[in-house]
Amino acid sequence: MKKGKIVKVSGPLVMAEGMEHANIQDLCYVGDMQLVGEIIEMRNDTASIQVYEETSGLGPGEPVETTGEALSVELGPGIVSQMFDGIQRPLDTFKAKTESNFLVRGVNISNLDRDQKWAFTATKAPGDAVEPGDIVGTVQETKVIEHRIMVPHGIKGTLKSIESGEYALEDVVYSVETDNGVKELTMLQRWPVRRGRPFKKKLNPNQPMLTGQRVIDTFFPITKGGVSAVPGPFGAGKTVVQHQIAKFSDVDLVVYVGCGERGNEMTDVLNEFPELVDPNTGESLMERTILIANTSNMPVAAREASIYTGITIAEYFRDMGYNVAIMADSTSRWAEALREMSGRLEEMPGDEGYPAYLGSRIAEYYERAGRTLVAGSEEREGSITAIGAVSPPGGDTSEPVTQNTLRVVKVYWALDSSLSQKRHFPAINWITSYSLYSTEVGTYMNDELKEDWAGMVQHSMSLLQEEAELEEIVRLVGIESLSEKDRLTMVIAQSLREDYLQQNAFDDVDTFTSREKQFIMLDLILTFEKEAREAMRLGAYYQEIIDGTEELRDRIARAKYLSEDQLDDIRAIKEDAKKQIHEIVATGGMTENAEGV
Repeated sequence: MKKGKIVKVSGPLVMAEGMEHANIQDLCYVGDMQLVGEIIEMRNDTASIQVYEETSGLGPGEPVETTGEALSVELGPGIVSQMFDGIQRPLDTFKAKTESNFLVRGVNISNLDRDQKWAFTATKAPGDAVEPGDIVGTVQETKVIEHRIMVPHGIKGTLKSIESGEYALEDVVYSVETDNGVKELTMLQRWPVRRGRPFKKKLNPNQPMLTGQRVIDTFFPITKGGVSAVPGPFGAGKTVVQHQIAKFSDVDLVVYVGCGERGNEMTDVLNEFPELVDPNTGESLMERTILIANTSNMPVAAREASIYTGITIAEYFRDMGYNVAIMADSTSRWAEALREMSGRLEEMPGDEGYPAYLGSRIAEYYERAGRTLVAGSEEREGSITAIGAVSPPGGDTSEPVTQNTLRVVKVYWALDSSLSQKRHFPAINWITSYSLYSTEVGTYMNDELKEDWAGMVQHSMSLLQEEAELEEIVRLVGIESLSEKDRLTMVIAQSLREDYLQQNAFDDVDTFTSREKQFIMLDLILTFEKEAREAMRLGAYYQEIIDGTEELRDRIARAKYLSEDQLDDIRAIKEDAKKQIHEIVATGGMTENAEGV
């Protein structure tokens, strides 16, 4: 290691001279306490270092050592089910070593356990040709995640030796004969967090990711490999939406990054996830979850690294052929860390003091998501679905972080404070939200269900939009001024809002809805509408239909609380709806009713 010395300390930014041997993005150890930092700017022999630990007490003259390596994460068995800080230090190990509930400065620990032995099963034999990304063996890391040991990038040749057995991370597991000699390799890899892992080809993300949240899956779907933003004011439910997706999405692995949010939100994850059963595997959710926590009382600078740490780990599991979802809560706090460092570097500010390169940094992050044909001689697909919460001050989505995010994401779930005040959750506004994946998902669902799902969704959305327009008239002159047809539209739209879109995350049944149940529920509401409109065409009055279907509409409202085992009961409600409305027509609604036509 080569050394320089500190000349200035400004919060998390440290200036050091005598660093002509260093490069931008080099990892450094700063001061006598050996604090972890990263060089973010070089001017002649003076380096500006972003320090990821508290810098109080540092002073001029203290040494700075550069490692000559970029800030990297360790990749290998032992990542899943762990909780790391923003620079991948395992918090359980950290607490055990320091015997403190707080992050003690200058503590150097391994990111992954070097002593634990893993049962390695070879899937290739000596003499096999290998290239970067090829899987040479597997380790059963958790009950649901098979950790696939891949040939590191830059290594190509013929397997000279490989054997199944019990190995620690740094034990030599296999060797490869390359053009430059024999390379002995372990199960441990390192990768710079600011550089995306290579892949063969990006593919069109056309397969929907099931979240179990009806408003998302039906109206504003996201695909595996898609990117989405969840902006909203404080209390609108951003974190709950991300928690729900992390719990119930049909992906293989979830990376949850708590970036600058309150500590109690990560505590909720730690308390809930081990107890919840993954509907896809029947095991605890923690068996497929990786947590990265850099909460609001942890070092600000490490927020900036935590996003990159999370996406790099996600890319590693994507390269194994897994579908991965990464949640970032929230990118606004990450952007605030960028703004602070930019201000301390005295760079020319952009909008609202954010750095001028804010948009490109956000785009670089989301660009690393996607559905890809991954590296390796075998055809293997993987995907990263990136969902980022944005916390605009006061819910003002015109601020720079939200606007720069909306330029690159394809799905916009606009959380609405007025909906949350009405206790309508998820508080996703169906008028202002959008998904650019709707066409692909509609085609996929039509083939999957053998029904006109896309047409049902489009009709439902038009009802909700029509309701929004009618509400303006109702506010001005009252509901009595509406025609019977329009009043029926209001009733159907209300049913869509309250009986379908509104969902209780804390109810054991309503918290998750399968694709089949979503179709049956939506079909039930639209069947009621179709039969009611036909009854009006045949002469029934609006009030006759409303009075005669009071109990039926109550059963429709309660359908969401029927479990997945009771789908036939929901189908029965649909048949009852047809019979009951037909009876209304037969018994009294035969007088001419021009307005109902």
